[in-house]
Amino acid sequence: MISDRLTDLSMRAMNAVHRTLLVLTRGRLGWRIGPMRVVELHTIGRKTGARRSTMLTAPIHEPDRVVLIASKGGDHRNPFWYLNLVAHPDVEITENGVTRPMRARTAGEAEKAELWPAIVRAYSGYAGYQQKTTRDIPVVICEPPAA
Repeated sequence: MISDRLTDLSMRAMNAVHRTLLVLTRGRLGWRIGPMRVVELHTIGRKTGARRSTMLTAPIHEPDRVVLIASKGGDHRNPFWYLNLVAHPDVEITENGVTRPMRARTAGEAEKAELWPAIVRAYSGYAGYQQKTTRDIPVVICEPPAA
């Protein structure tokens, strides 16, 4: 479908622009968008086994928990990064040049309901994305792996 390809291309382009900003400013700009921190999520490709990286906003960011929203702008499909972490939940998150291992999981219904008001406070667009699509937008919790 052409619209799906355009959406995927625009998502890749936004990530490329974001990475370029980080490189050009030597990391001085690009680690925040409004009140949200920006993280680089590293996953393992579910089909290729190759390492994949995506720049994402984290509406909830705590020392031992980073929350990501698999919204894809309200698209009818889940983002590729989400499909990858479902297949391989051991991920890495980079912030300000520091990379740490994390374990990703999809929030359950009750946990998502508890987190959703804070997510929408951080960026009201997430509510619009959920209204735009019939799929339940996943909320991803990344935490340090169990020892």
